[in-house]
Amino acid sequence: YLLAFTAGMAVIVDKPWFYDLRETWKGFPIQTMLPSQYWYYMIELGFYWSLLFSVAFDVRRKDFKEQIIHHVATIILISFSWCTNYIRAGTLVMAVHDASDYFLESAKMFNYAGWKTTCNSLFIVFAVAFIITRLIIFPFWIIHCTVIYPLELYPAFFGYYFFNGILVVLQLLHIFWAALILRMALKFMTGNIVEDERSDRDETDNSNDEEEPIKNGPVSNGHPVLNNNHGKTD
Repeated sequence: YLLAFTAGMAVIVDKPWFYDLRETWKGFPIQTMLPSQYWYYMIELGFYWSLLFSVAFDVRRKDFKEQIIHHVATIILISFSWCTNYIRAGTLVMAVHDASDYFLESAKMFNYAGWKTTCNSLFIVFAVAFIITRLIIFPFWIIHCTVIYPLELYPAFFGYYFFNGILVVLQLLHIFWAALILRMALKFMTGNIVEDERSDRDETDNSNDEEEPIKNGPVSNGHPVLNNNHGKTD
């Protein structure tokens, strides 16, 4: 996850549209696509296809439908932005979504290792990064860029509405997950026992004969959400 974010930043950090969002649409629809942008797109698209196929085999949780909606919406968004040459906007969207995931995955690793304090700290950092990137930067910078600036250059068309509609769907999912993340963070900051807000015993228990996990072990040390390997949070 850290490599994905680093690679994504390397693709766009030296580009003018990273600093001036109006540059995202300069010269549209005829814009040059660099090899780095091509590979960034292909790797991200392949990753989300793998998540969509694997989610059916993961432990089913309360946000199972939201996960499916998110993965499908992301695949459609990446594919559509590729076909309509929204490449610059697409790289910005993907980079924002990659910005917080490696904190969550790092927290999972320390959770399995039994480093509870480090795990807690990383989860708080993840929560802050998630809020900043998904609830502030994404709607007020990225969506603003895709909704307002294109109209200064050309009239709205079907692709404009479709692309922004998918972004709004993703934003609604961000709000849903942010509420769960904040609720969990508040619980263990106040010393309460943390339970995965997405868990549902009726959905996750596949068998009455399933072995009970060892209490206080790395699998159940107060952070069951960190044991979920569903992939990206968004």
